[in-house]
Amino acid sequence: MEISNRERRPIAYLTRKAQISCCHRLNSPFLSEHENEVVYGKCNNVWGHGHNYHVEVTVRGPVNPLTGMVMNLEDLKDCMEKVLMDQMDHKNIDEQVGYFRKTVSTTENVAIYIFNELKKHMSNPELLYEVKVHETDKNVMCFRGEYDENVPSAS
Repeated sequence: MEISNRERRPIAYLTRKAQISCCHRLNSPFLSEHENEVVYGKCNNVWGHGHNYHVEVTVRGPVNPLTGMVMNLEDLKDCMEKVLMDQMDHKNIDEQVGYFRKTVSTTENVAIYIFNELKKHMSNPELLYEVKVHETDKNVMCFRGEYDENVPSAS
């Protein structure tokens, strides 16, 4: 089947879910001990605490008329396995994931980390649309790779 370059292809969103269990401590190296206690409260406990994060990864793109897919689900599953299971599951992410040695392991930063790591493993990283991290039933963080354009980049 030949595909015309002028043929409009529908854009679809594919989401895959996974669950990981991690522990961490919210503690900023840029704040004093007292400031950390005030800002993070019980989440600043020196012994840390854990979460069963529910993670949703969404890719977005044109549906390939030959395969009928935005992305092969097995490829997405493999990328998620490499990032979520291999790097984060059942880990103290502050101690065992290098990124969090200098970055506070808030759910916002967990979503950013997952997003950026997934892009490294995807054959077509432009398809990655969103990473959503459910910290609890009531707290959900979403990252779509957007950055504040008003802040100059550090170069």
